Amino acid sequence: MNISGFQKLTLLDFPGHTACTLFTLGCNMRCPFCHNTPLVKGTAEEKYSEEEIFSFLRKRQGLLDGVAITGGEPLLQKDIIPFIKKIKEMGYAVKLDTNGSFPDILGELIKDGLLDYVAMDIKNSEEKYFLTCACDIDFSDISKSIEILRTCGIDHEFRTTVTKELHTKADIISIAKILGKTEKYYLQQFKDSGDILCEGISSHSEETLRDMASAAAEFVFLCETRGI
Repeated sequence: MNISGFQKLTLLDFPGHTACTLFTLGCNMRCPFCHNTPLVKGTAEEKYSEEEIFSFLRKRQGLLDGVAITGGEPLLQKDIIPFIKKIKEMGYAVKLDTNGSFPDILGELIKDGLLDYVAMDIKNSEEKYFLTCACDIDFSDISKSIEILRTCGIDHEFRTTVTKELHTKADIISIAKILGKTEKYYLQQFKDSGDILCEGISSHSEETLRDMASAAAEFVFLCETRGI
């Protein structure tokens, strides 16, 4: 496992849990609004061994109850399944953040009972996926991951980081229609962290983001905004 970030306590990343957050190195997408540039490009200098992580988790048993795994894209890691299995064997709940481009691995993790919560990023409407991800993505993989989560029976959410340059109300409505009436969908306000992947990206106004959420809410169970 290539782990290049480690937050020892979070009350926000894993709903309903006191957790730590692990950041894996590398991503197969190049979304211009990404705020984890060193992780995506593989240039992050921090490194944590598995033994460091498991030593920490052993000491926190009974104090923390969850581990959130994000990135980068965690499902790129060749050891992700045995790694999560070890975490689960220690009694921790596991939350996974994923871009949905590896449905087979996602499905295997869910089938084996290794995930308790999944947050999947939906980058844009199908027509603009390539433009937004800046990579040769097969949208059928995204669709498969959506369907896996819709039918898996574990808690999950879908979310989109919204930018003025890449996302319109029509795009958000298109995504909501794909997700359907049973799903939770969150629109995240883009924030420039100072280390985003590309320049020239900006946010919609708070009013516009709320208007997008209101329009999308007709097609999903819940649509709310974050970060405003």
